[in-house]
Amino acid sequence: MKRSEKALKIQAVLDRLYPQPAVPLLHGDPFTLLVAVVLSAQTTDARVNLVTPELFRRAPTPEAMARLSEAEILALIRTCGLAPAKAKNIRRLSQLLLERHGGHVPKDMAALEALPGVGHKTASVVMIQAFGVPAFPVDTHIHRLAARWGLSDGTTVEKTEADLKALWPPEAWAKLHLQIIYFGREYCPARGHDPKVCPICSWAGVKTRLAAEARARAAARVAASE
Repeated sequence: MKRSEKALKIQAVLDRLYPQPAVPLLHGDPFTLLVAVVLSAQTTDARVNLVTPELFRRAPTPEAMARLSEAEILALIRTCGLAPAKAKNIRRLSQLLLERHGGHVPKDMAALEALPGVGHKTASVVMIQAFGVPAFPVDTHIHRLAARWGLSDGTTVEKTEADLKALWPPEAWAKLHLQIIYFGREYCPARGHDPKVCPICSWAGVKTRLAAEARARAAARVAASE
């Protein structure tokens, strides 16, 4: 099966399972989405959604967030991973939004990536989910699954992003980005995965890739038992 044919078949499975995937992070506008995505690094979306209601009640705008001290932000997000660095970045990016962009989240990749704590993936999420500008954010789920399914060789996140963009039209990227994330969590996890019962790996999985993952998991178990 050609890679393009496999991509279309995978898309059909994802459309059946997740016809209308919602953005998993609670937010109300581009600013709150930006902050939520910054918080989600090395933290589950569920954890982020526990802290953002109070954070956004206290500081729903860049102006309000910049008025909070770093310590106040940290107290509100402490249960998120890397909380001290995130508190510092959220306060500073709020200040820079006021200084550089009139208090608005810029609709520009380069400007977003220039903000503290905002990498390419975070900027891509904001561009496509807040502004509808085509982008294909690649997180760990998407990077892993693209390699498992033979849609990319998995060498780098940048390579995965380019390969996926080449397989699907821009108008499909926003939906597919969310669908693959949900699929990875529900059917195709990094650990404890059984390819034989996976709705996609059972027919699209690359055997050499899956075998390598199985060997790595076995080696990790042995190392942990020693």
